[in-house]
Amino acid sequence: MDTFMQAAIDEARQGLAEGGIPIGSVLVHEGRIIGRGHNRRVQCGSAILHGEMDALERAGRQNAQVYREATLYTTLSPCSMCSGAILLYGIGHVVVGENRTFMGEEQLLQSRGVRVEVLQDASCEQMMRDFIENHPALWNEDIGR
Repeated sequence: MDTFMQAAIDEARQGLAEGGIPIGSVLVHEGRIIGRGHNRRVQCGSAILHGEMDALERAGRQNAQVYREATLYTTLSPCSMCSGAILLYGIGHVVVGENRTFMGEEQLLQSRGVRVEVLQDASCEQMMRDFIENHPALWNEDIGR
């Protein structure tokens, strides 16, 4: 297992342990994590703190070149909001844990030149399947259904 995807999975598990939605993300630049986060919508009463958004927020303000050189690791395919942030900041590479439980805006990202790599990691998929089965209303709220 890639150490950066493992860090994103660890973030997802932390979010689940806090009573939130198990999606985690890390932003990596020059071989080190500069931002890590997990979905904290429930914990913070937030409308926007998906895992990717939390990792970007926790990375703090960065130079545009840093974003262009960075890779975003996320346990689940990025939704339209998170994909918009990826495009806005020019992040050129996204590594996705899995997209079987939810297919985000991967085609949009690819059409705009983002390299999207999908791992289909079994642990990411099982974590989401279990969560969706046990908390369907919360999951639907998170993805805007």
